Amino acid sequence: MPPPIVARSAREGAESDDNDVVVTAGYMKKLGPATLTAYDQRIFNIHPALLPKYGGRGMYGLHVHRAVLAAGEMISGASVHLVTAEYDEGPIVARREVPVFPGDDPESLAERVLAAEHILLPSAIRDMAVQSMSDGQQESAPAR
Repeated sequence: MPPPIVARSAREGAESDDNDVVVTAGYMKKLGPATLTAYDQRIFNIHPALLPKYGGRGMYGLHVHRAVLAAGEMISGASVHLVTAEYDEGPIVARREVPVFPGDDPESLAERVLAAEHILLPSAIRDMAVQSMSDGQQESAPAR
C-alpha cells in the first residue's frame, strides 16, 4: 500500500523545497526529523479539542470527545497548532470554541467540533499566509 498522500507530499516537498507550508489536517503519524527540519515552524495540524487539554498519543476522534464529556467540560472546540516531534505539543496558532450541551454524546459533540474545524483550518492558514506576505513586504521595503 502506498504511503498517504500527505506523507508522500511532505517527503517530496522536503526534497524539492517547492512547498511553503505543510498542512497535515488530522494526519496522525509522527513526521520524521528531516521533514520537521525542512519545514520548521511551517507544518500545521488541526486537533478536535482545545489544546493543550485532550491532546497527545491516543487522543483522536471519538476518544477526545468521550474524554471531554467524561470531564464535564462545558466548552470544547478545535485547535490549529504547529507540528513538532511530539503529538499535539506544538504552539497553538488558532482555536475555535463550541459549546458542550447537556444531552451531548461523543457523536453529537464530534459533529459540532468538525464543523468548527472546517471553518478554523482554512481561516488559520489564510491568516498565516497573509501575515507571512505582510512580513515579506516589510522586509523588502526600502528603508526611508
